[in-house]
Amino acid sequence: MDWLDSMNDALEYLEANITEKLDIEKVAKIALSSTFHFQRMYHMITGVTIAEYIRRRRLTLAAQDIISGEKIINVAYRYGYETPEAFTKAFGKMHGISPTAAREPGANLKAYPKLSFHISIKGEKDMNYKIVEKGSFTVIGKQTRITMVDGENFIQIPKFWDDCKKDGSYEWICSKAGKLGVLGVCKDFDNSEGFNYMIGVEKIKEPLPKGYISATIPAATWAVFESVGKLPEAIQDITRRIFSEWMPSTGYQHDCAPEIEVYPEGDFYSPDYRCEVWIPIKK
Repeated sequence: MDWLDSMNDALEYLEANITEKLDIEKVAKIALSSTFHFQRMYHMITGVTIAEYIRRRRLTLAAQDIISGEKIINVAYRYGYETPEAFTKAFGKMHGISPTAAREPGANLKAYPKLSFHISIKGEKDMNYKIVEKGSFTVIGKQTRITMVDGENFIQIPKFWDDCKKDGSYEWICSKAGKLGVLGVCKDFDNSEGFNYMIGVEKIKEPLPKGYISATIPAATWAVFESVGKLPEAIQDITRRIFSEWMPSTGYQHDCAPEIEVYPEGDFYSPDYRCEVWIPIKK
């Protein structure tokens, strides 16, 4: 229960300081986590980033302040917007109307509730995993930038795979696969708002074609989880369960290294397809 209490304490701190500049290091400390681990856990459990949660909560409270008669410019500055124009744009994106229109009788507004974490025992199926030590190695392949805002990562990554299959990149990558097979690598996380995603293989001893890059995966301890089922649904599901079920129950934290998906040969769309998710961990 320490994990649950600390996460809820962090949310209470965020709520109490909602008009202040976000100090993510302090919030993570309250959650008894590293900054990276807290942000990654939060996003995987809730489906939104910390920054997006704060934006939505601020705009929810801002609407209430405006309805109560406060000046729009004062509300804009209170919730961290440098100009009324920036506030109006953000307000309209969430609520669908302008701050001025929000004052009209019967105006429809959206409310994003304050979150809290609770334990839910679902009797889910077992999670098969093993702990593996692996030294540093190099991956080569194609890369794109992915955003995690509004869960877009679950849309953008499958699209990137489709694009690589259409332009021939995937076929070339498959032809160079080593023992691990084809890899999906999530790396260079940016305050949990986004990351770089590579489709690649372990380094080969030949020049890289134009448009391909190489990246170093550091030595780490990995928790390796088995995913069984049709892609991308099966691997997305096991990834969510790693962060929402396995990590809170084991006491492991993310070790701030890239996350790896290992795809052996086979039919990605088969209900029996087996692949792996590698998460870097530390106690």
